[in-house]
Amino acid sequence: MSASQSIASDVLISPEQLMNLMASEPLVIIDTRDADTYALGHIKDAINLREIFTYLATSTPEGLEDLTATFAMHLGEAGLSGKETAVFYEDALNSGYGQSCRGYYLLTWMGYPKIKVLNGGFSAWKAAGMPVFEGPVTPKPAQFPAKLTKADVMLTKEDIIEALDTEVVLLDVRDVDEWIGESSSPYGKDFAPRKGRLPGATWIEWYRFMKPSAQGPMFKTPDEVRAECASAGISVKDTIYLYCFKGARASNTFLALKQAGFEDVRMYFGSWNEWSRDDDLPIESGLPFMFTQDAEMPLAA
Repeated sequence: MSASQSIASDVLISPEQLMNLMASEPLVIIDTRDADTYALGHIKDAINLREIFTYLATSTPEGLEDLTATFAMHLGEAGLSGKETAVFYEDALNSGYGQSCRGYYLLTWMGYPKIKVLNGGFSAWKAAGMPVFEGPVTPKPAQFPAKLTKADVMLTKEDIIEALDTEVVLLDVRDVDEWIGESSSPYGKDFAPRKGRLPGATWIEWYRFMKPSAQGPMFKTPDEVRAECASAGISVKDTIYLYCFKGARASNTFLALKQAGFEDVRMYFGSWNEWSRDDDLPIESGLPFMFTQDAEMPLAA
């Protein structure tokens, strides 16, 4: 297994595995849901950190410096010192826009050594009959490690500009209305100033990397993930640059691809929220040319 493959090795854990970890090693469990939902019930000792999902980043040097400083502070306050395993969860993998995976991606980029994501989220936890607790949790603050080596998984706006019209796969995983330019974001159609997609981008909606189960939506198997990518002409050997609106849904896909053995995967974390705000940057919108051409072809006699 290569170093890049090992980034995501055994990241996804079941409720039963999480229960075992809680009894065997130091953990910091991070609930990425909103405060009101968290207050209604959460995993024992889980710290509520909504900013894992809400923070909007830019890819300038100053923006990435702020991103690092912000989450070093928040995660240190949550109790991460480098010795603990960070475990992220959301409500359900199909309803939180990839927020728990966004925590995984951020810590991966920051170089944190031990990260897990609860497969199926809190819905799977409850479906497995695990205990639910109410009320606030007081974290034990720690000093987040300062000398971690960042992983090469973060892309800037300039990286994307250089990748246009090359063999790099620009993989858009947003919802269909964003892909065709009907809406600018999940926050509303006109939240961002421009609608569309990166020129030449390939589209696989992020939901396609998950499937139903008795405990709610779960990630597909590595073979199923590779099959979904193959249907869009993407192989495990391709260089893949992911984006969505703010790096949450793309984090879900990042984890799915890494678990499936895709070696060269990075993310444009600023995503459409940043790209759409620079009028000098090119965009496409509407149905891609190949689809409009197919739609106009006459039926065979």
